[in-house]
Amino acid sequence: MNIPRTSYPRIVIIGGGFAGVALAKKLSKQEVQVVLLDKHNYHTFQPLLYQVSTGGLEPDSIAYPIRKILKDFPNFYFRLADVKEIDTKKNKVRTNIGNLKFDYLVVASGSKTNYFGNSNIEKYSMAMKTIPQSLNLRSLILENFEEALLTSDLNERDALMNFVIVGGGPTGVELAGALAEIKKGILPKDYPDLDTRSAQINIIQSSDCILKGMSEKASSRAEDFLEKLGVNVWKNVRVTNYDGKTVTTNTDLTFETATVVWAAGVKGATIKGLEAEEFMTNGNRLLVNEFNQVKGFDAIFAIGDIACMVNEEFPNGLPMMAQPAIQQGEQLGDNILKLIEEKSMVPFSYKDKGAMATIGRNKAVVDLKNFKFQGVFAWYVWMFVHLFFLIGFRNRMVVFVNWVYNYVRFDREARLIIRPFKKHYNS
Repeated sequence: MNIPRTSYPRIVIIGGGFAGVALAKKLSKQEVQVVLLDKHNYHTFQPLLYQVSTGGLEPDSIAYPIRKILKDFPNFYFRLADVKEIDTKKNKVRTNIGNLKFDYLVVASGSKTNYFGNSNIEKYSMAMKTIPQSLNLRSLILENFEEALLTSDLNERDALMNFVIVGGGPTGVELAGALAEIKKGILPKDYPDLDTRSAQINIIQSSDCILKGMSEKASSRAEDFLEKLGVNVWKNVRVTNYDGKTVTTNTDLTFETATVVWAAGVKGATIKGLEAEEFMTNGNRLLVNEFNQVKGFDAIFAIGDIACMVNEEFPNGLPMMAQPAIQQGEQLGDNILKLIEEKSMVPFSYKDKGAMATIGRNKAVVDLKNFKFQGVFAWYVWMFVHLFFLIGFRNRMVVFVNWVYNYVRFDREARLIIRPFKKHYNS
C-alpha cells in the first residue's frame, strides 16, 4: 500500500463513517501513524440520504472527501480499499490492494441492510444505505412515473404509482413524508396529463407504533402528521414476501407495487476473520467491552454500528445512530493513547443527546432528555442540528440554500434521471 515505515505505533481504521472519522480526527496530531481504509473516498452524511432519493438534494451536498477532512494532519494516510479479511494472529489486514500490518486495529465498518434472510425481498426491493443506492431509488421513482404515462393498463399504472416503505423508523418515516410532499406539490405540475391523485404512499410497521425508539407522544404526533399528508400507516403488519409485483404480509393485506423500499432493519457489516460466535451477536455486531475492545483481543477495537456494547441501560447494545458512533470514536482516541503510554483506559459512557425525525414541511418530532416537542419549532431544531453536523462549510451552505429555495418555491429541482436504473435480479 506504500505506507511509510515508522517508529510510531500504527493504528489502522476500517471505515470512514461517523465513528472512523471522529477517531481519526482525535488521533490526527498525536505521535501515531493513522491509516484509514474505506471502499469510498468520501464520508456520507447518512441522515440526509432520503433527500437525495427524493430529489431534494444532490449527492455532493451530503458527501465530503475523506482526504480533505484530514488533509492537514501529519502521519495520516488514506487508502481506497475493500478489506477482505483480518488476520488476528499476524495482526494484518488483507485488502484488494494489498496487506497491511497494524499495532492497533479499529473496526468501524458500520452497518448494512438486514433482510432477515428473505432472498426475494433482497432481490426485488430497494435499499437506501449508500449514495449510489439513493440515486438508484431516485431514478426508479421518476422512471415509474414516466412509465405510468405510457401504459393504458390501469392496474399497472396504479402499481407504478404505489409506493410501499417497510419500516417505521426515522428513515421510513422521513422518506414517506418526503414522497407525500412530492405527490402534493410537484407531481401535479410535472405530470398534468397523469392523475397523480391515485398515487399511494404506504408505510408498514411490524409493531404497534412508528418511531419505536422515541416517546409515545412523538410516535403519535408523527403518525398524525403522516396521515394528514395522505400517507397510509399500517401497524402490526409484517411483510413476508415481495416478488417484484405483489407485497404479501402476515395478514390479509397485499399491495400491488413496482417500488418497495426496505427500511426495516440493519445489521453489522462484518469482516472475515472476526466472525466467531463467541464475540458476534444475532445482529452481526461485534461484542465489545466498556473500552470498545472486541471480546478476546487487547489491540482490536470496534466502534459505531458494528460494535455492540451491552450494559444495564442498553441490554441489546447502544443504538445504531450517529451520536454513539461519534462519541465512541472520540473517546477511543484518548484510550488508545493511554494504552500506548501504559496508562489505565477510561470506560465509555454514552451521553444520550436525544432523537428526532422530520415528517415534512413544518413537521418534526424531537425528544430531548428533559424536553419533548413537536411541530414547527421541532422542524427548525431538526434543520439546525443536521446543518451543524454536516462536514464542510460549502455543504452546509448548499444544503441551507436548497432548503430555503425548496421551502419558498415548494420545489425539488434535483428530480433528475442522471443514470437510468434497472434492477439486475440475481438468479
